[in-house]
Amino acid sequence: MITFENTCVMNMKNAVMGARNPMNSWDRSDSVELPDGTFQFGPNDMDLAKRLIRSGSDHRKFLRQIFVSVNITAPLYWWKEYDTYKVATTANSTSTMHKIHAKPIELSDFSHDHLTEESERYLAAIVEYLESIRQRYVETKDKPYWYDLIQLLPESYNQMRTCTLSYETLRNIAHSRAGHKLDEWRIGFMEWMRTLPYADELIFYEN
Repeated sequence: MITFENTCVMNMKNAVMGARNPMNSWDRSDSVELPDGTFQFGPNDMDLAKRLIRSGSDHRKFLRQIFVSVNITAPLYWWKEYDTYKVATTANSTSTMHKIHAKPIELSDFSHDHLTEESERYLAAIVEYLESIRQRYVETKDKPYWYDLIQLLPESYNQMRTCTLSYETLRNIAHSRAGHKLDEWRIGFMEWMRTLPYADELIFYEN
């Protein structure tokens, strides 16, 4: 399971104008920013963007200046793979260390959409046991119960992080994760990227 909320794409206008700095060709820019703040590529700027993308990462530096902010909720086993992309990314996560005991632990806190029926029952039993430990910790504040929660927590536990990435980083993800075994990459993340402005022209173009 993976969800995306509050997606925001920023700095596309400045990135495109910056792409024209090397040749001082700002007068050829034909893109516009609409009254609602939406950036609309003109034919000249899109042609330049595609030529720079084809020329390789050294030339398409403008993609590193198009920023995306999004709230991603995903299981811990997915976040371990996401952490591969430490360059040009930032993430603020909800705190398991500080807040694992702050609310009842429920089955809906875990990704279990691919479990067999038998495993679903097993996870439900684990969740029930974790909740009993949480209640004991809330009542007693005894640290061993807190350690029980942290060390027994399954990797299917969902965590939300507010992430910032660039379009260049997203191009790398689109290339390296398209055929990944995890549906959270191959389907969920890829489908979300397709919703971003000019994804086909900038992120997936010749990728």
